[in-house]
Order: sequence, then C-alpha cells, then structure tokens
Amino acid sequence: MVDLSQYLPILIFLGIALALSSTFVFLPMVVARLTGTHKPNEQKLSEYECGFPAFEDPRSQFDVRFYLIAILFIIFDLEAAFLYPWAVSVFSLGWTAWISMMIFIGELALGLVYAWKKGALDWE
Repeated sequence: MVDLSQYLPILIFLGIALALSSTFVFLPMVVARLTGTHKPNEQKLSEYECGFPAFEDPRSQFDVRFYLIAILFIIFDLEAAFLYPWAVSVFSLGWTAWISMMIFIGELALGLVYAWKKGALDWE
C-alpha cells in the first residue's frame, strides 16, 4: 500500500500557491470596486496609446518598416544583453572568448550595414 503522507508537503505548497495567486488576481479587483475606480466614463474609455483618436480600421495593415525597426531593435538589444556579461568576465575567459565576441560583433556590424544600405533605417 502506498503511503500518501509523503505527498502532504506538495499539497500544502500547491494550496499556498493557489491562495497567493488568487489573492494577487482578485484583491486588486475588489479594491477597485470598493474605491470606486470601476465607474467608466468617456475619458476613461478613450484611446491613450497614441494620443489621438483612431481614425482607421484597427485591422488595417501596418507598413513593413514598423516591423523592420522592431526586429532591428530586438537584435541590437540582444547584442547588449550578450555584451555586458562578456565584458565583465572577459579577462578570465581568455583569447577564445575575445575572438568569438569580435566575430559576433562583426556579424552584427555587417547586418547593420546591410540594413542601412537596403534603406531599412530610412523613415519618410
């Protein structure tokens, strides 16, 4: 016969996790209802992302340059995320790590030159 008392710590952990997650989800809703912030009006329901009301169908297509700029941002943001830990520990890693990072930075520089020559950074 299986001794189910060994699963008690797991059940306690799951119970605490469920209670905390429920608290984090439902407590702000309850506080919002009690403080009166749930009352919608025209200003609360207006657009706030871009600063002016929408004048086109929201399902319209974006210009591809928006996506190109976003992709370039992600690429160079990742470069910075890789570059910082490497710079902190470059002296303990040796020449192999330095050469590898120079190749990585060179590839990114070539990508930037390519995007620049193709006009991905030009905005009209």
